[in-house]
Amino acid sequence: MGMCHVFSDISLLLDISGLYQIGPDDEIRLYLASFTESRTPLPVGPGTAPSPGLETLSLSQGATDLLSRWTWRPGGDLVQELVGTWTAEESLQILVGTDGDSFPLMEINAVDNDTSEQWDYVLVADRRTQRDPRQAYEQRRFLEELKRKGFHYKMKADHEKVFFGVRADSRVLDRYHTLLVEPKDPAVRMQPARPSPMLATTRIRIVNFVLNSKTAAGDTLDDLVKNGVFETRFALHKGEDKLKKTWAQWRKMVQKQPIDDIRDYFGEKVALYFAWLGWYTYMLVPAALVGLAIFLSGFSLFNASQISREICEAHDILLCPRGDHSRKYQQLSDTCVFAKLTHLFDNEGTVVFAIFMALWATVFLEIWKRQRASVVLHWDLYGWDEDQEEMALELINCPDYKPQPHQHSYLRSAAILVVSLLMICLLIGMAHALVVYRVLASALFNSTLLFQEEQVTTAMVVTGALIHYVAIVIMTKINKYVALKLCDFEKPRTFSERERKFTIRFFTLQFFAHFSSLIYIAFILGRINGHPGKSVRLAGMWRLEECHLSGCMMDLFLQMAIIMGLKQTLSNCVEYLRPWLAHKCRLVRAKLRHASEDPELRDWQRNYLLNPVNPFSLFDEFMEMMIQYGFTTIFVAAFPLAPLLALFSNLVEIRLDAIKMVRLQQRLVPRKAKDIGTWLQVLEIIGVLAVIANGMVIAFTSEFIPRVVYKYHYGPCRHGANPGVDCLTGYINHSLSVFHTKDFQDPIRIEGSENVTACRYRDYRNDKDYNLSEQFWVLLAIRLVFLILFEHVALCIKLIAAWFVPDVPQSVKNEVLEKKYQALWSSPKSTDV
Repeated sequence: MGMCHVFSDISLLLDISGLYQIGPDDEIRLYLASFTESRTPLPVGPGTAPSPGLETLSLSQGATDLLSRWTWRPGGDLVQELVGTWTAEESLQILVGTDGDSFPLMEINAVDNDTSEQWDYVLVADRRTQRDPRQAYEQRRFLEELKRKGFHYKMKADHEKVFFGVRADSRVLDRYHTLLVEPKDPAVRMQPARPSPMLATTRIRIVNFVLNSKTAAGDTLDDLVKNGVFETRFALHKGEDKLKKTWAQWRKMVQKQPIDDIRDYFGEKVALYFAWLGWYTYMLVPAALVGLAIFLSGFSLFNASQISREICEAHDILLCPRGDHSRKYQQLSDTCVFAKLTHLFDNEGTVVFAIFMALWATVFLEIWKRQRASVVLHWDLYGWDEDQEEMALELINCPDYKPQPHQHSYLRSAAILVVSLLMICLLIGMAHALVVYRVLASALFNSTLLFQEEQVTTAMVVTGALIHYVAIVIMTKINKYVALKLCDFEKPRTFSERERKFTIRFFTLQFFAHFSSLIYIAFILGRINGHPGKSVRLAGMWRLEECHLSGCMMDLFLQMAIIMGLKQTLSNCVEYLRPWLAHKCRLVRAKLRHASEDPELRDWQRNYLLNPVNPFSLFDEFMEMMIQYGFTTIFVAAFPLAPLLALFSNLVEIRLDAIKMVRLQQRLVPRKAKDIGTWLQVLEIIGVLAVIANGMVIAFTSEFIPRVVYKYHYGPCRHGANPGVDCLTGYINHSLSVFHTKDFQDPIRIEGSENVTACRYRDYRNDKDYNLSEQFWVLLAIRLVFLILFEHVALCIKLIAAWFVPDVPQSVKNEVLEKKYQALWSSPKSTDV
């Protein structure tokens, strides 16, 4: 039943429903159906006669009375009036089409109880797009193509936005099930058994994949969003109340996470992230306790350390001026407090803790692999294949899809390698820029008299760490942009492959951004400065900075403490407050507008007002944890409190992420996965780097090797233990070189130089020609031997631990074996010989 009329001189704008600007020569068809018993013929329009061959449509009396009061006019808003007066017992469907095509645009109060709760995805457009013929046509074309692929949509509108609810037809879900679940028996394959209802995560994943695929015209939904055809899209939050009560609350901080519920709502990838984060946090408990014990053990020797006593009592030992603006000698005893503080984390327990952390990192990863295997088997994803999943989605989107073959271009790889190396050089250059800042800041702080001379080094380290943190925040955005462009240039075959390549490149750049300055402080600072009479200068003008008076371990400790403290406190505060404030601002603006009386539209509006998410939302959480894991393990020998800070941070991070995902952000698009992907390889690489870095810190940065060598080769115990004498007696005098003040280029300018004939400085040099002494080369050889032995012992421990703890529990292997056996017995048995 229908009616048809041709308008030749006006254009009709159906404002609320649709909808679309109609040209003067377009044929308009309005189909209106009423499900009430009272029906009267529908007139074409007030005072007009039906056109020849025009069919009439029976409507309720109320609808007929309403239409009889409406006049055709350009920009007329028939549907606006109908929506405001239609009764709940009636259903209105408006279909607008051109060139003989009918196209459903809007269903109001449609009686469809079976599917009323199945709208999983929503597209949003501005109401003004309905007045633009081009944008309206693009919307219609996109939605028509969705319909041809087997998707349903439903349109609702408020005063400012137009919402399109999207869901997959049952046939699409059946096809997905058929593609991924292939019964062995051909007879079973021929019987289209109806699968059990799919999880909302599966439905959302299918809809999201098709929406983000290229259309027949060659554009994507992202292109339409950029062109203003649509404003945004999001998956609907539905049924999240259980997670709000059991998980996304601060008071649930120490309770076990409902991983299965997280999986059912957000998908396997998000669930595996929280499962890994929970296990990582749990494993940080022993590491934090051991690190705290190592740190506190220094307090027991705070005043009993022979080295600290010698420094505090060395009133007759004068240190040489350390900079161009420091023109007076300083007593060694002035560094007494810092010497005691340094002993808190630079003691014999440091080596034990470094080896423990190497073992800890291995055990943590091995047991996580076992945890993952059990969880994945519980989810029935042990044999799931990512490529097969992606090809199934491609076939749903396009039945003629052919898999793209693997390709490799040496030219592209070479170009990517060159750009990556240039970026790494830039990041290393940033570390050198930080060195320049510290040199210039030293001159500035001394010349402006803002700090006392003994406070200049500490001020330089603190301000340098703050600038480094700001540079990290800026370079993170640049690194992400460069890594994305490199991935697009390489043209990966699938989204999963693109994600893997992006992960590796972005982490590599982030690693150098975060750790370049730490590497400089740990292994270069104070080692290329020359000696007091002949110092190395920057641009021939400014003298390079020195380590702290108590040693370079203090500089490394301060840098680690400031960066970790800022990242764990400021980053968490910003990570929570920014989306919370943004959401509150959206809610305040929304309250100024008229609220819809339609509960379904209100729910869509509520989801729209949540903070938007992007494909990198979960990726950013993983990256944040990888960097934290690096700080916790790579330089832990210099900062044994790192695991403790990480533990407290993670307890907050888990609930912070939960609250963000459930209460403040739009729903993440569920992703299927059976592991954490490339991040596992990143964790293993960090574990190896941690062994190397901690070995180098102990060998070259700390005073552990010089103390041991002195104790058994130069000290009073070299011929055997002497109960009455500490074996480190005389170590301070032994470790300081002598410089004669007459060899200064301008000794007169130094305050008190007339009464001083020699001063001391940290190095191993002769007091005649100031060349490196024999002790330096002996120590260097022993340092290298220790580094090789430490790394080999630690790596062997890691390998033995990895072998001793199987990746997959035997119970999981046996269950998988049993399933394979049952599958063979259930397959049809051939009687052919």
